[in-house]
Amino acid sequence: MNPIEEFEQYLVENGIAPKTIESYVGDVRAFSVYLIEMGVEQLTDLKRFYVSSYKNHLMENKYAVATINKKINSLQAFNLFLIDRRLTNDQVVTLRKDRIKVSLRNHLIIWLLLYTGVRVSELCGIQLSDIDFLTSNLQVTGKGGKYREIPIRPDLMELIKEHMKTDRQESKHQDSPYLLLSQRSSKLHKDAVNTMLEGLGKRLGLRMYPHKFRHTFCTRLLKKGVELTTVSKLAGHGHIQTTAYYYIHTSKEEKGRAILLL
Repeated sequence: MNPIEEFEQYLVENGIAPKTIESYVGDVRAFSVYLIEMGVEQLTDLKRFYVSSYKNHLMENKYAVATINKKINSLQAFNLFLIDRRLTNDQVVTLRKDRIKVSLRNHLIIWLLLYTGVRVSELCGIQLSDIDFLTSNLQVTGKGGKYREIPIRPDLMELIKEHMKTDRQESKHQDSPYLLLSQRSSKLHKDAVNTMLEGLGKRLGLRMYPHKFRHTFCTRLLKKGVELTTVSKLAGHGHIQTTAYYYIHTSKEEKGRAILLL
């Protein structure tokens, strides 16, 4: 019986759910293929370098963060199996070190940018009093001091509440009127958002910046058939011609895909 088959049997003996077993075994098989391509034939010869190299390989190939973290979970389970069967003495995979971390606050920043379409300056300026928790609406102060209301999705509202109960409560600036705080001040600065997105983008092999989320917000609404005037109001555009740019851009993409169908 090879190590992967032994690992599968070990998981069965420990009462692990069939779907989880399938996921763990599949991930370890993929890792084994990667090692063979590297010239490593003994899967039981698990080294820290192999795990780090594999994680970098996944990131370079633009795997989603959740997928990479799932694979790390599987490799830790395999590592613990090897230790239990005395096939190795070292725990080289640990979730604390190896999982890609996205803090709850940073998670919230990304979702606010993606699902409200706010500008980065507007994002940093959101105060707790701007959020109506009863009606799930966000009041945004835009350019020229103009106000607009943006409905908040239920899952985004839950994330806001979770952030307020955890990350925000642990901050020394928790009495600040602002929703998003930094370690050094009572208000998050837009430069910190840019730096965070740039760093996350490098780890994922993508180019990430605030306006990209705003662009996605507008184009997704237009693709779903939302009227131009409604998108313009939600985005806080001063002129509908600004919103029309996204419509034209979307139309070009649709035309391009249509031609490929010929």
